[in-house]
Amino acid sequence: MALLKGNAVVGQSGGPTAAINATLSGVIRGVSSENSLIGKLYGMKNGIEGFMKEDFSDLSSFFDNEKKLKSLEETPSSFLGSCRMKLPKLSDDDRIYVKVFSIFEKYDIKYFYYIGGNDSMDTVMKLDGYAKKIGYEIKIIGVPKTIDNDIPITDHTPGYGSAAKFVATAVKEIARDSSVYTLKSVTIVEIMGRDSGWLTAAAALPKALTGKGADLVYLPERVFDEERFIRSVEEKLDTCPHVVVAVSEGIKYKNGRYVAEGLKNEVEDDFGHKILAGVARSLERMIKKEIGCKVRAVELNVLQRCSAHILSLTDVKESIRVGKRAVIYSVSGQSGKMMAFRRREGKYRVDIVAVDVSLAANKVKYVPDEFINENGDGVTEKCIEYVKPLIAGERKIKYEDGMPVHITLE
Repeated sequence: MALLKGNAVVGQSGGPTAAINATLSGVIRGVSSENSLIGKLYGMKNGIEGFMKEDFSDLSSFFDNEKKLKSLEETPSSFLGSCRMKLPKLSDDDRIYVKVFSIFEKYDIKYFYYIGGNDSMDTVMKLDGYAKKIGYEIKIIGVPKTIDNDIPITDHTPGYGSAAKFVATAVKEIARDSSVYTLKSVTIVEIMGRDSGWLTAAAALPKALTGKGADLVYLPERVFDEERFIRSVEEKLDTCPHVVVAVSEGIKYKNGRYVAEGLKNEVEDDFGHKILAGVARSLERMIKKEIGCKVRAVELNVLQRCSAHILSLTDVKESIRVGKRAVIYSVSGQSGKMMAFRRREGKYRVDIVAVDVSLAANKVKYVPDEFINENGDGVTEKCIEYVKPLIAGERKIKYEDGMPVHITLE
């Protein structure tokens, strides 16, 4: 097989994470080590939207020293910006594809790396499909990321470990705060997770590992029963005056209706997903009405995905590795693939493999039954053992004038 020579482009798409830039650093490092095949590395600003506007930055020139790359790895959110653009089906309209591939040709792009979630893998799949259809020689690789940890075919996703570490720490601190008074109280912590409860499951870690954390944990994989919920809270209040409840934003009733009702839930994003917010407030009103004790709703919101001050060292290291590996697989001739983690048996360790991106695009990985307790209000020891190594270790963050140092393109 002839080696493919040309330039490369990388983009970030979907919701940001605290470790998505570590993956970008991995891609930059990988391209640098393959300079005999890859010339420039362009960064597309705001994902495929920016690509179509030819809004590029020369990352090969910008990241010209190790200090900048280290800073990138400690900077949260998407360094290149993001988008939520969904490409049309190949059979519906190929005008966008014609434009994209004309830009590939104009900039001599032979390698395309897209860092994103389930929907971003759809972009990878479609672009690779069109390349094969027209016989255009290019290697297109998907690099997973999401705090939701809901991409199939991979043991976990880059970004999840750091978000899980933040959630677990925040819930532990909330539990300590709620216990300072003798007055009976309930604190409800709302955590991101529309379809799957991986992130909310992390809220169970502090209770399991330290004895102080969430007393009840509700995931969207289980139907929410209001009467059972009230009964469980009352039972907890009988044994401890301070109850902490962790709940996924996407929990639903038996009829399929979200517990987080209201106008916000009627709004959809560009992919047709309902924009959820307010489940903690809904449960707060429920407890006030049925129990009448002091109750507080806490929404962690974007803090879950931008808190780089509490990065998981395991997450950062793996994010860098997966970016590097994407480059290695691409120059070896792979295309239409997504990088994936394979966990080994015994002591925690993962291998990085290439899987067909169609196995992940537009699909959701749910928390398995064996990770959820029988009552549906907590997780099992098997779940704890799964999550625990993903939050391990701390990255020493650089500070100036008391503030963490972040890097930007400006």
